[in-house]
Amino acid sequence: MTTMTETSARFREFKMPDVGEGLTEAEILKWYVQPGDTVTDGQVVCEVETAKAAVELPIPFDGVVHELRFPEGTTVDVGQVIIAVDVVPGGGEAAAEPVAPAVAEPEPEAPKGRQPVLVGYGVAESSTKRRARKGTEPPAAAAAAIQGELNGHTTVAADVPAPATTVVPESRPLAKPPVRKLAKDLGIDLATVTPTGPGGIITREDVHAAAAPVPAPASAPLAPTAAPEAVAVPVAAAPVPGARETRIPVKGVRKAIAQAMVGSAFTAPHVTEFVTVDVTRTMKLVAELKEDKDMAGVRVNPLLIIAKALLVAIKRNPEVNAAWDEANQEIVHKHYVNLGIAAATPRGLIVPNIKDAHDKTLPQLAAALGELVTTAREGKTSPAAMAGGTVTITNVGVFGVDTGTPILNPGESAILAVGAIKLQPWVHRGKVKPRQVTTLALSFDHRLVDGELGSKVLADVAAILEQPKRLITWA
Repeated sequence: MTTMTETSARFREFKMPDVGEGLTEAEILKWYVQPGDTVTDGQVVCEVETAKAAVELPIPFDGVVHELRFPEGTTVDVGQVIIAVDVVPGGGEAAAEPVAPAVAEPEPEAPKGRQPVLVGYGVAESSTKRRARKGTEPPAAAAAAIQGELNGHTTVAADVPAPATTVVPESRPLAKPPVRKLAKDLGIDLATVTPTGPGGIITREDVHAAAAPVPAPASAPLAPTAAPEAVAVPVAAAPVPGARETRIPVKGVRKAIAQAMVGSAFTAPHVTEFVTVDVTRTMKLVAELKEDKDMAGVRVNPLLIIAKALLVAIKRNPEVNAAWDEANQEIVHKHYVNLGIAAATPRGLIVPNIKDAHDKTLPQLAAALGELVTTAREGKTSPAAMAGGTVTITNVGVFGVDTGTPILNPGESAILAVGAIKLQPWVHRGKVKPRQVTTLALSFDHRLVDGELGSKVLADVAAILEQPKRLITWA
């Protein structure tokens, strides 16, 4: 019979991680493993939906799955154990014994303010008390989670209260499991990557920089992390025959959308301006670019030219690309553009952004747009891809809508809505002719952007779409 000590050494527990976006809970959408399956370091074991996106969770150690603590569809608090793994080869009797909850050492008093947390290692105890959900396990007797283990070492389960000590190899680079998986997929040795994250943690951006180094902007103030702007309707359950109402729980992306939009609408004073423009020449340019060999392999559509037009307008009017710092009572002018693009997904309309869009050529911008939309529709957009946006484009025209008054993404200064492009009677060179026409609407934060500045940006976008050759002279 295996002793308690032997049993405690056999199992490791993987906790619902904090992905570094300040989230407190996530819903388990799908398990990719079952008890008895062998798992390896970096293998994706489940998909969860946070308040921002669907995220795949890789496990940071090897072993055999012993127990899944929660079924699919359960919402789990960050820091709760979701899976137990037998890490000792040749399970024997111990593998069949129940895994007792881990008892953690009391944590030293942490400094005020949120600390960076590595995936799978728990989070500091929240000051907000949460009511326990039905059907979920109560927290362990010791509420504090062990945070001293790094780089794939997680809490070891124990049958009796006992302090745990883990030796961490100093030579192993610090990185979250998703970042390790990204580096593995790209063939990047983490030991060669220069970390820029807090505490020397390697970030996704560091790995991408190592894979394809590009010069960073000369000055790039930090952009605020914000929940994605969206206007989507959640998928309703099939109505019960004869029922007069159907109720849908507000959680996940929809919950974040509601909170973000209320915060944005009642914090930033919105102003929206409109302009109707003849885009016949833009449509001709799109047709020509589709035949251009330099654009082979990328998707060319009107949104590409609109995005480029907005980037040029921002270059001509850089003050529009800013953020309001309420804490310090400062306006932060940004010398880079992370261009958000609203994308329809199975979970709603999310807004990932193209990092450093201002530096991209037209073919590069087209490729980035295509990748962004494809990733979003597959439900693989990461929270990091939706953070740090500066301005956004929402193409309501794809739904046949003429225009709208879009709400700003929290932390952004402006959002451009593009209406449907329709053949309409238009006065052209003194005669009424059928022309391709659309309506643009620009919403902006009046704390940051005066009416004159907003009008100039909108007028510049319209002028470029009317005469696309201005892209050459103004860019």
